[in-house]
Amino acid sequence: MTASNPFSDEPALHLDSTAHLMNSIGDRLADRLRLVSPSGRRRPAPAPPALVLVAHGSRDPRALRTVRALRDRVREQRPGLPVHLGHIELNEPLLPDTLAALGAAPAILVPLLLGRGHHVKRDIPEMAAASPARTRVAAPLGPHPLLVDTLHARLLEAGWPPAGDAAVRRTGAVVLAAAGSRDPDSAADTRRTARLLAERLGVPVVPAYASAASPTVPTALRALAARGRDRVAIASCFTAPGRFATQCAQAAPWIASAPLGAHEAMARLVLHRYDRAQAPAADLASA
Repeated sequence: MTASNPFSDEPALHLDSTAHLMNSIGDRLADRLRLVSPSGRRRPAPAPPALVLVAHGSRDPRALRTVRALRDRVREQRPGLPVHLGHIELNEPLLPDTLAALGAAPAILVPLLLGRGHHVKRDIPEMAAASPARTRVAAPLGPHPLLVDTLHARLLEAGWPPAGDAAVRRTGAVVLAAAGSRDPDSAADTRRTARLLAERLGVPVVPAYASAASPTVPTALRALAARGRDRVAIASCFTAPGRFATQCAQAAPWIASAPLGAHEAMARLVLHRYDRAQAPAADLASA
């Protein structure tokens, strides 16, 4: 029941509301005091978690050069952030070795993978759990508009006409070539990326795969030709050069874009995934 103030028509504040207000003020003051040392100097802010780029690994030496270049670009975009590299297989440093070198330090792992599959769901979390580091695993890079920005830029570099080319809109198309996975979530992510790219280009974009899923790139090309789409580009949905990217590009009847590589938008996407992985759990659902 609200107590009345005999000198005012307004009700008095609830005692519990006043207590809540005082507790809130006290909590904020305590948080601020924790940033101040006993000598009165402001304590430095805690260091951010390390960012660990997790690459698949490849026998193609261009792949290692590419992911190192992407690592360097991420460092340029976020000076002061410790950025490391670890591979699932085939290249050094392997991810377990990178995490072991971090000791018990906090780290956020950003997979340089373009959809949800076995590596993202099982391999990387298991390697992280076996390490001494305090880790969180970010979402893969796709699907996301920044990924589409990179795909679009690589197509333009390969010779895709600028917007407004009526002939390309009438007879053109794109095959989005990806590695492939048996995981249905991975295929769903690739289809989502294809839809986003189609909206950007204004032509059909068909996802196709180098292994483990269908359709294959040649099958997708034949299906598009049957629909009268004879000016077809291959969009390379691979982080770095390698056997699959090379095979898909060789099937192109017209132009084929380079892998995503160390494009500026890729570095921004990596940092976006890193930042979202630090956000409260309630915010992550909208990432």
